[in-house]
Amino acid sequence: MDVPTISLPDGTPIPALGVGTWGYAEQPARRDDEIASLRAALDEGLTLVDTAEMYADGGAEDLVGEALDGRRDEAFVVDKVLPGDADRRGTHAACERALRRLRTDRIDLYLLHWRGRHPLAETVAAFEELRADGKIRAWGVSNLDADELDELVDVPAGTGVATDQVLYNLTRRGPEWDLLPWARDHRLPLMAYSPVEQGRLLDEPALRDVADRHGATPAQVAIAWVLGHPGVAAIPKTATPARVAENRGALDLHLTEDDHATLDATFPPPDRKRALEIL
Repeated sequence: MDVPTISLPDGTPIPALGVGTWGYAEQPARRDDEIASLRAALDEGLTLVDTAEMYADGGAEDLVGEALDGRRDEAFVVDKVLPGDADRRGTHAACERALRRLRTDRIDLYLLHWRGRHPLAETVAAFEELRADGKIRAWGVSNLDADELDELVDVPAGTGVATDQVLYNLTRRGPEWDLLPWARDHRLPLMAYSPVEQGRLLDEPALRDVADRHGATPAQVAIAWVLGHPGVAAIPKTATPARVAENRGALDLHLTEDDHATLDATFPPPDRKRALEIL
């Protein structure tokens, strides 16, 4: 099947399933596989590529730039500024560094990595200036909860936020209490990082039971569960081309009511407000 899309608030479609690069460029022996994985993702239509200046101190951005060389226009690149850099001047400087490492003239979606000491209004002002200059196409945030999004949309130009990237998977269902409803009400797409909980979900018996029913893998079940929520994209890390193909197979998996009942019994939805979790 074709890779489904979700829409940013301005109507721009992006793939609902992409590739995360947290952990890339940390071990030189894995570099070739990591580059091959990103190129395989493009071949599979998983063209949403997520990175950050924090990952390997810029090394992941450099690796992404190498992997996308000659294919930049095929990819939708998401990058992030560290909160310590996210004042007006620092955001501009961080973006310039990212552009050099990525070997590109623009970032498709630039996020505040998490809330820091700098006022949101300063970061948003810098984002809007970068957007006006054509250096980023859209901006958003990461690891902000519903109350912080309320604060964000009240600052000048804050309603321009295009996404919130958060930790969301079967073991981290807290966002369902208020963040997902907030996002739906404001037509804000979410990006779920670590949808397989950095691999820790793969040995869960409930996932194996569901996977066996479909001739699938536990990772595909975990990813398909995330993608079953409207307006939510998933960006699992993929360290080998074979894992890219496995993740792509999650798009062919359709979980049934019985499957959801099995998963809910082991991973129940929240019954109260929980603080947004971060890895």
